[in-house]
Amino acid sequence: MKLQMDIDALHAFVRREFPQVDGQLRVENLSKDGLEASLLVNESHLRPGGTVSGPTMFMLADVTVYLAILSRIGPVALAVTTNCAMDFMRKPAAGQSLRCAVRVLKLGRSLAVCDALIFSKGQAAPVARANMTYAIPPQRD
Repeated sequence: MKLQMDIDALHAFVRREFPQVDGQLRVENLSKDGLEASLLVNESHLRPGGTVSGPTMFMLADVTVYLAILSRIGPVALAVTTNCAMDFMRKPAAGQSLRCAVRVLKLGRSLAVCDALIFSKGQAAPVARANMTYAIPPQRD
Protein backbone atom coordinates (compact mmCIF):
# COMPACT_ATOMS: atom_id res chain seq x y z
CA MET A 1 0.00 0.00 0.00
CA LYS A 2 1.21 3.47 -0.89
CA LEU A 3 1.69 5.75 2.09
CA GLN A 4 -0.47 8.89 2.05
CA MET A 5 1.44 10.87 4.70
CA ASP A 6 5.16 10.96 5.47
CA ILE A 7 6.75 11.68 8.85
CA ASP A 8 6.80 15.46 8.34
CA ALA A 9 3.10 15.47 7.34
CA LEU A 10 2.22 13.40 10.43
CA HIS A 11 4.07 15.82 12.72
CA ALA A 12 2.31 18.79 11.07
CA PHE A 13 -1.05 17.04 11.51
CA VAL A 14 -0.41 16.51 15.23
CA ARG A 15 0.66 20.15 15.67
CA ARG A 16 -2.52 21.34 13.95
CA GLU A 17 -5.14 18.87 15.23
CA PHE A 18 -3.74 17.68 18.60
CA PRO A 19 -1.60 20.43 20.09
CA GLN A 20 -2.06 18.85 23.54
CA VAL A 21 0.39 16.06 22.57
CA ASP A 22 2.59 18.06 20.21
CA GLY A 23 6.17 17.94 21.37
CA GLN A 24 5.62 14.82 23.48
CA LEU A 25 5.67 12.22 20.69
CA ARG A 26 8.01 11.88 17.76
CA VAL A 27 7.53 9.57 14.79
CA GLU A 28 10.87 7.81 14.38
CA ASN A 29 10.21 5.33 11.58
CA LEU A 30 7.53 4.74 8.97
CA SER A 31 7.45 1.58 6.86
CA LYS A 32 5.07 -0.49 4.75
CA ASP A 33 4.27 -2.60 7.85
CA GLY A 34 3.76 0.10 10.45
CA LEU A 35 5.19 3.00 12.38
CA GLU A 36 7.42 3.62 15.39
CA ALA A 37 7.14 6.61 17.69
CA SER A 38 8.89 7.64 20.86
CA LEU A 39 7.72 9.48 23.95
CA LEU A 40 10.19 11.55 25.90
CA VAL A 41 9.01 10.88 29.44
CA ASN A 42 8.79 13.77 31.86
CA GLU A 43 7.42 14.17 35.37
CA SER A 44 3.83 14.61 34.14
CA HIS A 45 3.92 11.02 32.82
CA LEU A 46 4.93 9.43 36.12
CA ARG A 47 2.88 7.79 38.81
CA PRO A 48 3.88 7.33 42.45
CA GLY A 49 7.08 5.32 42.61
CA GLY A 50 8.57 7.09 39.59
CA THR A 51 7.36 4.72 36.89
CA VAL A 52 5.45 5.69 33.76
CA SER A 53 1.69 5.59 34.34
CA GLY A 54 -0.72 3.26 32.55
CA PRO A 55 -2.71 6.17 31.06
CA THR A 56 0.53 7.52 29.55
CA MET A 57 1.28 4.15 27.94
CA PHE A 58 -2.30 3.96 26.64
CA MET A 59 -1.92 7.45 25.14
CA LEU A 60 1.33 6.46 23.45
CA ALA A 61 -0.22 3.31 21.95
CA ASP A 62 -3.40 5.10 20.89
CA VAL A 63 -1.71 8.06 19.21
CA THR A 64 0.91 5.84 17.53
CA VAL A 65 -1.78 3.52 16.12
CA TYR A 66 -3.76 6.56 14.97
CA LEU A 67 -0.73 7.95 13.14
CA ALA A 68 0.06 4.57 11.56
CA ILE A 69 -3.47 4.46 10.16
CA LEU A 70 -3.40 8.08 8.97
CA SER A 71 -0.10 7.47 7.21
CA ARG A 72 -2.07 5.04 5.02
CA ILE A 73 -5.43 6.78 4.60
CA GLY A 74 -4.44 10.44 4.79
CA PRO A 75 -5.41 13.17 7.29
CA VAL A 76 -8.78 11.81 8.45
CA ALA A 77 -9.13 13.52 11.82
CA LEU A 78 -12.37 11.72 12.70
CA ALA A 79 -10.96 8.16 12.65
CA VAL A 80 -11.59 6.96 16.22
CA THR A 81 -10.66 4.14 18.58
CA THR A 82 -13.47 1.60 18.88
CA ASN A 83 -11.71 -1.11 20.88
CA CYS A 84 -8.54 -1.65 22.87
CA ALA A 85 -7.18 -4.62 24.79
CA MET A 86 -4.01 -3.65 26.64
CA ASP A 87 -1.61 -5.74 28.69
CA PHE A 88 0.84 -4.07 31.06
CA MET A 89 3.57 -6.72 31.28
CA ARG A 90 6.55 -5.12 33.03
CA LYS A 91 7.40 -1.99 34.94
CA PRO A 92 9.07 0.57 32.64
CA ALA A 93 12.48 1.82 33.70
CA ALA A 94 12.07 4.86 35.94
CA GLY A 95 11.99 8.10 33.96
CA GLN A 96 13.20 6.53 30.70
CA SER A 97 11.76 7.29 27.28
CA LEU A 98 9.31 4.85 25.69
CA ARG A 99 9.13 3.58 22.11
CA CYS A 100 5.97 2.21 20.53
CA ALA A 101 6.15 -0.08 17.50
CA VAL A 102 2.87 -0.51 15.62
CA ARG A 103 2.03 -3.09 12.97
CA VAL A 104 -1.02 -2.49 10.83
CA LEU A 105 -2.65 -5.93 10.70
CA LYS A 106 -5.75 -5.07 8.64
CA LEU A 107 -6.81 -1.90 6.92
CA GLY A 108 -10.32 -1.98 5.50
CA ARG A 109 -12.71 0.73 4.32
CA SER A 110 -14.39 1.12 7.71
CA LEU A 111 -12.11 -0.60 10.26
CA ALA A 112 -8.40 -0.87 10.93
CA VAL A 113 -6.79 -3.37 13.32
CA CYS A 114 -3.30 -2.78 14.71
CA ASP A 115 -0.94 -4.29 17.25
CA ALA A 116 1.33 -2.07 19.37
CA LEU A 117 4.33 -3.02 21.49
CA ILE A 118 5.75 -0.50 23.95
CA PHE A 119 9.40 -0.68 24.98
CA SER A 120 11.22 1.19 27.74
CA LYS A 121 14.71 2.50 27.02
CA GLY A 122 17.27 0.07 28.40
CA GLN A 123 14.91 -2.94 28.49
CA ALA A 124 14.85 -5.54 25.70
CA ALA A 125 11.42 -7.01 26.45
CA PRO A 126 8.24 -4.99 25.84
CA VAL A 127 6.61 -3.36 28.86
CA ALA A 128 3.10 -3.25 27.36
CA ARG A 129 1.11 -4.53 24.42
CA ALA A 130 -2.11 -3.20 22.91
CA ASN A 131 -4.41 -4.53 20.23
CA MET A 132 -6.51 -1.67 18.87
CA THR A 133 -9.36 -1.28 16.40
CA TYR A 134 -10.19 2.04 14.78
CA ALA A 135 -13.33 3.06 12.93
CA ILE A 136 -12.66 4.94 9.71
CA PRO A 137 -15.41 7.36 8.67
CA PRO A 138 -16.77 7.15 5.11
CA GLN A 139 -14.64 9.18 2.72
CA ARG A 140 -16.27 11.78 0.51
CA ASP A 141 -14.71 12.25 -2.91
